[in-house]
Amino acid sequence: MFGRSDDTNEIRTNTSALRERTVSGTSQGPTPAPDLVRSAITERHVNGSDQSPVPSAQPPVQTSVQMPVVSTPDDADSSVTTDFSEAPAAPAVPAAFSAAPLAMAVVDREGRIVAANEALGTLLGTGAEALVGRVAAELVDLPSDTRTWHAYHEVLRGRQALLRCTRRLKQAGGASLWVQVSVAPLPEEERAVLLSVTDVSANRQLQARLHHLQMYDPVTRLPNRTLFFERLAAALERDAYDGAGTGRIGLVYLDLDGFKAVNDTLGHAVGDRLLAAVAERLTRCAEAAGHTRTGALPGTSTGVPLVARLGGDEFALLVEGSTGTEQLADLAESVLKTLQAPFDLSGQRLSVSASIGVVERQAASTTATGLMQAADTTLYWAKADGKSRWTLFDPERNAHRMTRQALSSTLRAAVGRGEFVLEYQPLVGMADGEVRGVEALVRWHHPQFGVLAPNRFISLAEEDGSIVQLGRWILATACRQARRWQLDHPERAPIFVSVNVAVRQVWDSDLVADVAEILSETGLAPHLLQLELTESALMGSAGRPLQALKALSDMGVRIAIDDFGTGYSNLAYLSRLPVSVLKLDGAFVRGFQYENRQGGGAAMGAGASGDVRTGGEVRASAATGVTAGAGVTADAEGDDNGQPSPADEIIVEALVQLAHRLGLTVTAEGVETDAQASRLRRLGCDTGQGWLYSRAVSPERIAELLGTAACPQA
Repeated sequence: MFGRSDDTNEIRTNTSALRERTVSGTSQGPTPAPDLVRSAITERHVNGSDQSPVPSAQPPVQTSVQMPVVSTPDDADSSVTTDFSEAPAAPAVPAAFSAAPLAMAVVDREGRIVAANEALGTLLGTGAEALVGRVAAELVDLPSDTRTWHAYHEVLRGRQALLRCTRRLKQAGGASLWVQVSVAPLPEEERAVLLSVTDVSANRQLQARLHHLQMYDPVTRLPNRTLFFERLAAALERDAYDGAGTGRIGLVYLDLDGFKAVNDTLGHAVGDRLLAAVAERLTRCAEAAGHTRTGALPGTSTGVPLVARLGGDEFALLVEGSTGTEQLADLAESVLKTLQAPFDLSGQRLSVSASIGVVERQAASTTATGLMQAADTTLYWAKADGKSRWTLFDPERNAHRMTRQALSSTLRAAVGRGEFVLEYQPLVGMADGEVRGVEALVRWHHPQFGVLAPNRFISLAEEDGSIVQLGRWILATACRQARRWQLDHPERAPIFVSVNVAVRQVWDSDLVADVAEILSETGLAPHLLQLELTESALMGSAGRPLQALKALSDMGVRIAIDDFGTGYSNLAYLSRLPVSVLKLDGAFVRGFQYENRQGGGAAMGAGASGDVRTGGEVRASAATGVTAGAGVTADAEGDDNGQPSPADEIIVEALVQLAHRLGLTVTAEGVETDAQASRLRRLGCDTGQGWLYSRAVSPERIAELLGTAACPQA
């Protein structure tokens, strides 16, 4: 009626909230019956407006004490006021007050009950007469809360307009009930307050039920995500910096492996029973560690896990006051073991496993959201590492993931911003040392991370599809540059440019149309363009990829197999694919470079090891699957102990002879010493590429090399 909400434990202190009662009229005629006195009450709304008069009944009381106003429906159109100064010493309780369903009492300024109605007596389990003279605050448990007790005394002294709070009372029989207590002053001359008590137990029970539905999972009866986050946030706020705890908070976050298959094959009913059974085992697992299912209450620092279902087949255990990583690891291990035993669900025998991520507060973020993100990342690692295991959060591994994420989010826009550049590594004729061509190698000049080699971003580009846009830019830029060299050096034979192509470019883009358009725009002859694909990209080529390769070959473009010999090495596709060039992986060359230590052993250190130190090219094996943009980092293959491998020379010789019989040219990658070049020349390799000749350099440096008779050896 007054536009106010009744919140639990709310204490009203705004004096404007007190109702203004305007009693109109004067005493006329005979005094009304002592059991009912009528008056007109104007109710003042909280917005300041007066409401229409409400007929009411005002009971008579002893001198200086006026009984509370009890509104009752009435048809009377007149209103009067009555002075009870001549009333007898003992108050005569009016029938309306006694029969009112609202439990009420008049309390004097000393806090004692002057009058009480039957409803209050019934609520408190005693008679109304027995309440007179009692201390009202003690009956409704106001002293138990300091703030409420102070506000109550302010109302008694007339300094505060209204007190409203919710208390839990014990009845005579031992039962408890929740009541809402309201205390408001009566007119100043009465020097008393009106106390009313309303039973709100039913509302509290409904609220508790709704709260339980909101905070607990109906399938497993465990706390849900909402309650889990509340407990986690509370734990972080009070976290052991009070000197009572360890300062550590741990999360054990798990996901059931293969749960979707259970739902899909056996139905959701069986899936729900499995989730409930898993919840029981997790609870017993926590209890076996000396903990309880419900977890630590706010304000404590016992370090007991809270077992919760976060949704789907995801569960979490919150450990407060963790003693360290070892405790969390033991808990994760016990969870794995307890879930390994088969579940017998109404004749259905099911076996499940779990992937678990373990995170500590001191090793991750200090916010609830940050901890859960770290736990989710660690859970993903556990699944990626093979499932049915637990994995501990690794800050360094996470930093790498964050870097990948940052790169991925800016990769597409970087092409438009012009952050990519091309460098070129010469391909030199083994017989005469002439530069026959160059391989285009992409670099990312990242504004935050500096110059990035292809191995830092090419796989990301393939994952999100931006490799198509980036690959088109690389192709156009390389062809344009090759044509410019041709025009700038008309006195010498034009060189070809070799561009790496990802398999996704063949599948997701119209590569043939792109190549034709770029060649037409730049004026570069098709035979001066070479496209490199790895063995893994060519394996199983059929349908659209095969048609695209044949169309490019028919156009005059050369097709090269990159890193040949270290991947699948399926010789069958050499006869059915339009391949023109084989590029032998540098692992073969590194395999026989030790045999002549006098001639070039020292160069090996400058090449194989120096590549990483100085930012030079380190070739990738075909197993990496990275294609667009060469120069991708990989460990050297061959003999990891640095021992010579005579078989490598035999393999190279056989591959060269095979390629020549098929009409293919051969390029040897990773040439780093004179001895290697001499041996490759003797074996019949057509061109070589590596640090012996040059690392990847700028277009201007290539222009300088084109002006020399032969490529100088590095």
